[in-house]
Order: sequence, then C-alpha cells, then structure tokens
Amino acid sequence: MGYELRVEVRNFGGRRRLALVHGFTQSAAAWRPFVDGLGDSFEAVAVDAPGHGRSSDVQAGLAEGAAMMAAAVVGAGSGGPASWIGYSMGARYALHVALAHAEAVENLVLVSATAGIDDPGEREARRRADADIALRIERDGVESFLDWWLSQPLFSTLTTDAANLQARLGSSPTGLASSLRLAGTGTQKPLWDCLCNLEMPVLVVAGETDAKYVDLARRLAESIGTNAQLTVIPGAGHACHLESPGLFLRLVEGWLTKH
Repeated sequence: MGYELRVEVRNFGGRRRLALVHGFTQSAAAWRPFVDGLGDSFEAVAVDAPGHGRSSDVQAGLAEGAAMMAAAVVGAGSGGPASWIGYSMGARYALHVALAHAEAVENLVLVSATAGIDDPGEREARRRADADIALRIERDGVESFLDWWLSQPLFSTLTTDAANLQARLGSSPTGLASSLRLAGTGTQKPLWDCLCNLEMPVLVVAGETDAKYVDLARRLAESIGTNAQLTVIPGAGHACHLESPGLFLRLVEGWLTKH
C-alpha cells in the first residue's frame, strides 16, 4: 500500500495558492483546463486522491485521506496553506480537511457537495450500493465501468468532451474500488453538526438542474453560517464546473479576490 499522494503543481508567479481536489473516477488532470484559465496571481496544486490517477495504490478513508491531502498540499510548491476547491467526492475530502486541518485552509469552495447522509439506514444502503459498484469495477475494468458510470442521469448534461473520458482511464480497478469502499458517501460520518465550526470563508456551488445537490448546497450554506455564500450555476448539472467552465472560473476568481 502506498502512503504518499501525488500532486501536480503549476505556479504562475503568484502568491495565492489553490488546492484542487477532483471527483470520483477523475484525477488531478481534470483541473488542467481550469488551471490554464487562471491569472498570474495563483499557484495551483492539484491532488490525485486516494485510489485515483498516480495515487491509485493509496488506500485511505476520508479522515486519513484528508490528513494526507493537507500534508501533500502544504508541502508542495512554495508551501503553506491554500484556498481549497473540491468537487463532489473531492468536496467531501476538502470539507474534512477544513474541519480537521484548518491551518491548511484559507478559503473553501465546495462544488456539488454533501456533509453526509443523516439516516443510518439510508447510509448503510448507500454503503452496500457502493460496494456493489466496487465489485462491478473489479469485474468489468475501468473503461467499461466508465461507459456505464458516465451514462447515469447524474451526468446527463455533461458533454462527452467535458467528461474527458481519456483523462479518467489512468486509475486502476483496484484503486477505484478501494475508494468506494473506504471513502464512499455511505462510509462518511455526517458532518452537518460540525459545519458551524468552519471559520474560513466558504463558497458553496451547485448546478441548477441538479435539484438534489441544490438542496444540499442550501443546507450547507445555512449550516455553515454568515461566512458562507451560495451560488447556483444556471443550466448546469452535477459537474457544473465542467459544464460551464468559463462561468465557474470567473465566479471563483471573483470570490477569491474578495476574500
């Protein structure tokens, strides 16, 4: 088992550091279009999460993975804390970092995020469902699994180009399966009651057509308090940052400039 997470660092000569955490089946490569659009005031550190990309051999749950991410980001590039941006699974990791390793987080952007499933029965059902999907990945392989995964209604508004299937093929079946078993939503202890402890500025983002996550985004912002801002991206779905990349980039850059 590996214990170090791999990162990609791009420094545009700026002092403002960004930590970028991708969603399930992606890797640090998913953030390259976003990073390419950044101004020259940023340094970007994109993480390969446990079980993904060049970190495929790393097996870790959310708490352990968050600790590893915090250490990897703080130690990368010019070093130090960063503004964290996480999408879906990556948002759950970033939220764990912010709660347990606040010294590593200046600001927090949560995209299509949840703080966990409240009901124990529903949580267990999700854990079992994720375990079944993990078996599917091991049985069918990554490419066949991705064809099925990206055909789900959750990604119905995500174009083929924006999904970037080729960039998702670098993970191993074992890595993705371990991610579901150890860090899937069904394994997560609900964090809703902890959100009021977040003291840094938080931007919560969801896509307009992803009704479930719009509701979750509203609950997140309300639970965090006055230091949270909610933004819903018009016409976009779950992967709203990929579906409306220009709007997302302007939104994040503008928000970070204010904070």
